Amino acid sequence: MTVQQPTTSAHIATGFDWTRDEWLAYADRLLDTARTHASPGAGRIHFPGAEGGYGHAVDGLEGFARTFLLAGFRIAGARGQGTEELADFYRRGIVTGVDPEAEDRWVRLEEHAQAKVEAASLALVLDMTRPWIWDRLDALTQQRVIDYLAPVVGDATYPKTNWLWFRVVVQTFLRSVGGPWSQGDIADDLALHDVLVREDGWISDGFERSYDHYVGWALHTYPVLWSRMRGAEELAAGRTPGDIARLDRFLQDAVTLVGADGSPLVQGRSLIYRFAAAAPFWVGAIAEVPSVPLGQLRRAANAVVAHFDDAGVPTADGVLTMGWHHEWRELAQSYSGPGSPYWAVKGLLGIALPADHPVWAAETEPLPIESGDELRTVRPAGWVISGTRADGIVRIVNHGTDHAAGGSLVGDSPLYARIGYATAAGPLANQRAFEEPLEQSVALVDAAGRATHRAAMDLIDVRVQDDEGGRVGIAASVSRAHWIDLRPSAQRHGSGIDGEIEIAGLVEVHSLVRGPWEVRLVRVAALESRVDAASLRLRVGGWALADAHTPRSSIEELSRDEGAHAGSASASQLSSSDEDAGGGTDAAASVVAKGLSSSIRPLLGDGEASIETREDASPLGPVAGVPLVSFPVEPGTWSATLVELTTEDLASPADAAQVVLDEDGDQTTATVTWPDGTATTSRLAHPGSPANR
Repeated sequence: MTVQQPTTSAHIATGFDWTRDEWLAYADRLLDTARTHASPGAGRIHFPGAEGGYGHAVDGLEGFARTFLLAGFRIAGARGQGTEELADFYRRGIVTGVDPEAEDRWVRLEEHAQAKVEAASLALVLDMTRPWIWDRLDALTQQRVIDYLAPVVGDATYPKTNWLWFRVVVQTFLRSVGGPWSQGDIADDLALHDVLVREDGWISDGFERSYDHYVGWALHTYPVLWSRMRGAEELAAGRTPGDIARLDRFLQDAVTLVGADGSPLVQGRSLIYRFAAAAPFWVGAIAEVPSVPLGQLRRAANAVVAHFDDAGVPTADGVLTMGWHHEWRELAQSYSGPGSPYWAVKGLLGIALPADHPVWAAETEPLPIESGDELRTVRPAGWVISGTRADGIVRIVNHGTDHAAGGSLVGDSPLYARIGYATAAGPLANQRAFEEPLEQSVALVDAAGRATHRAAMDLIDVRVQDDEGGRVGIAASVSRAHWIDLRPSAQRHGSGIDGEIEIAGLVEVHSLVRGPWEVRLVRVAALESRVDAASLRLRVGGWALADAHTPRSSIEELSRDEGAHAGSASASQLSSSDEDAGGGTDAAASVVAKGLSSSIRPLLGDGEASIETREDASPLGPVAGVPLVSFPVEPGTWSATLVELTTEDLASPADAAQVVLDEDGDQTTATVTWPDGTATTSRLAHPGSPANR
């Protein structure tokens, strides 16, 4: 029942599909394990592992509420048939949870804010399983549940993020059972959701530039599930078709972000929720979106869940740990506890669809990456998506997402502010990664080894060029590069860390994207007057690859003709191969791990290649390697690198690309000869010009 995980281009999984019974077996394994970790009254479920930052009682509530989601899907999909024992167990837990005298009662909403999150799961499933759980609770317990949920009414302390849906869902349930509720609260929350909506079906998780998996597993999932709750149609006042239209558009991008091995994009916070990334595909099936076929939606969800199943998730003991393929506590927020990973069960939402639902009979359709190469943009996020069928990898180049407010100067979050993310490679995400941008970064490094951060950068271009100059993805940004004396916070919530700021200068980064390659053009537009260029190096980082042991790495020299100086800022044309433009020896750096190859090589400028190794820094393995190229800093001068991520068998020769820049006044044109011999010509946008979006 697994999808084969590719290690080379010859091993891309196609056509694997679980039966509904196999989905149920996977869900039942998680549910059976959960019950073995229940407290005596079943009000809390404590999975093994270190206590979370919010304490033992909150951990137990999370364990109950999040597995209750899965139990609800299981019971609803079976229409209550054959799930009586499961329903009895969770009914008993509810009775205990709301009993103020029970030792294993639930943490109340007035006692801890995390209970507000879990309350939404409780309310959603109580509505979904109403005939089998709510209607069979005694009157005292029903009233206690109402009293437990009632503090949400009028509570203005909910963060203005995806949390808005927690209050909407709970109050909709309260309204349906005669409890307190506020029309004003619900109207305010729905209005907030609409304010967060961006173009092309994307939704920001709050007022920062926050685009991640929460768009799918929360901001699109809740509107559809809420619309099916009792009484929601009256509250929706006709908004649901618009919500579904946005979901439909979002899914057209989302299906392109799944790798051929089923891996979701390794980007954004809460990655310990793993296969929750499958949730929006099931929601699309529930909502009957018109643009993505049922067979492809099921295939996408199946690929994501099977990817983790193939990697050994859950463990042999049937437990979801904090990590990605394996347990790695650094990936979680500091407050996360052993029950936190069970938000993953949203990815099993499909089992709530009964056996006679059309999604189970629909003919399987391949993912976009299984059918061909993909090149498209996500304009609100400032992303270019490039998926390549030959190696099965999806990559994004990022110039607009940093989990920061526009105009702010903060530390770069490695989960958001890196230049690239992929399905086959992950960012470094330990404490040092928050302090020092390395992989997929452009940084000014001073004599003390401090590297600059770029958040919050300004997006100046994101588009797919498809004209006489060729087809190429283009994205660009400019940042006030700054060093930061970090003040570490115990709770990062995915954001970069604040601190004392020292501005270094203005740095432009342009990405030209085609297939597995990115040509990264960098110009230090200006330095602060007190900053000495001679004391700096411009460091450009490639993709990090991780393995159980130190990844294999190499430095390969690239010779250039005598008398050339490819980085001459005074020339009207700069070339990586012009005999009249420069001399010297450059080198390419590459790292190989698990059949993947990451490389970076200089195309313009006097680049010096190196490789950094970091231990216990990656969710994908104990040891990570990062290929780098460093340049001298010359304000106004362009440097260029070719950055590649592919499988080892498809890696390009070290000297397989060239770039020529033509500068005419304030216009710069880049002509790239790519490793496959194709040439493209693109005009670069610059700060001050309207963003090409």
